[in-house]
Amino acid sequence: MDAEQDSDGSAQSTADMTAFVQNLLVQMQTRFQTMSENIITKIDEMGARIDELELSINDLKAEMGSDGMTPTKVKDEESKPADSSA
Repeated sequence: MDAEQDSDGSAQSTADMTAFVQNLLVQMQTRFQTMSENIITKIDEMGARIDELELSINDLKAEMGSDGMTPTKVKDEESKPADSSA
């Protein structure tokens, strides 16, 4: 009878361990899913910020262009005297 009780206890222990591992895997999957969703949300937010930054840069470029003071014109004017003196 002791052998039967040991096998029953072993079977119960195995079943408990299986249930524990399955529960642990479900928890890990849930956490992984939550982290994945958070990462995707952060990436979307960063994309929106980059789009806003690009718009701001383009607005600044347009303002500088309307003032007639673009960096390329300044560089061209600076390079002309150096070229003529050579």
